Amino acid sequence: MREEIKKFKVVKGNEKIKIAWKVIRNAAKYSNREPFWEFLREQFGIKDREIKEIMLFLEEAGELEIKRSQDRKRLYVSTLKDIKENPVKLDQWLK
Repeated sequence: MREEIKKFKVVKGNEKIKIAWKVIRNAAKYSNREPFWEFLREQFGIKDREIKEIMLFLEEAGELEIKRSQDRKRLYVSTLKDIKENPVKLDQWLK
């Protein structure tokens, strides 16, 4: 996963979106591990801000919608859990 994050930082265009999704899907595999951010740091050497940055990029590109709490804070881990449980949404099938 570390290599994909490095690639994400240097590529542009559609390739950047593909790599971002690859990283997010890999991170989603471990979303049930507690504490999630510490697990990623210890196992893969990945910082929470790196995953959050990729998720924000995908949200700005219109590829992902990050869940929000009632006070509008972003719920990154909950979003990753949803991606793990529902990897393909109905609207993707309709395209």
